[in-house]
Amino acid sequence: MTTARDRPPEEAAEDTSFARGLRLLLTVADRGEVRADELGTALDMPISTVYRYLRTLGDFGFVDRNGGRFRLGPRLLIGTGSNVTTENLIRVTDAPLRMLVAETGETAVVARRIGLQSVCLHQIESDEALRVALEPGGPSPLYVGALGRLLLAFAPPEVLDGVLAQDLDRINGDTSTETALRASLAEIVMTGTATSESELIEGSITIAAPIFREDGIVGAIGLLGPVFRCDALWRTKATRRLQETARAINAALADGGST
Repeated sequence: MTTARDRPPEEAAEDTSFARGLRLLLTVADRGEVRADELGTALDMPISTVYRYLRTLGDFGFVDRNGGRFRLGPRLLIGTGSNVTTENLIRVTDAPLRMLVAETGETAVVARRIGLQSVCLHQIESDEALRVALEPGGPSPLYVGALGRLLLAFAPPEVLDGVLAQDLDRINGDTSTETALRASLAEIVMTGTATSESELIEGSITIAAPIFREDGIVGAIGLLGPVFRCDALWRTKATRRLQETARAINAALADGGST
């Protein structure tokens, strides 16, 4: 019924130039600084293709060259929580996500901000035949959905400025104006959670909570389910359990990523 995936994730991850470029960018973020040949080996990508992606990403300020090594560029260094690698974030959140699915019956995900996009990093799907699922590695605008808006709410001001510099006519629902968007972000900061309904996926509900370290937000965890199954009682319990799980992940990251 409700799924964002029209193709298997392994197929979607392989057949687009955008997906390959995103994997390269995430690898640069994980390594801190990395040589082009190391990227080629890690991604099983010809060195000529690696350099082509690096050149394009560099033109947009997403990567920067430091001698013979590459690192995140100025357009991505406006974030916080950058000392937690994607690999470590996935490792630390895997068991908590599985527990959330067992306790709530719905799909659990972890997402991270990459530039002005929310990217689904890891997902444990519900066992239900009818379930909601995102596309792993799939990006979405920060102003759409609970996961994106939560990441935006705790992002540095420069990130919000970048979002607002985009075409505001594309922002729909209750966030159709800058004033409404700012108000929704302020509410998220006050409550520590975000909820959305039928935004990214028709007939779905998403609840999200932030993952922090001492230097700022690292990512967001969320629960996704079909509206018909996620009544008010479920939403109340799921929100409380999500907040508890986020605090446990925060503590694990503060201890160096142990679970």
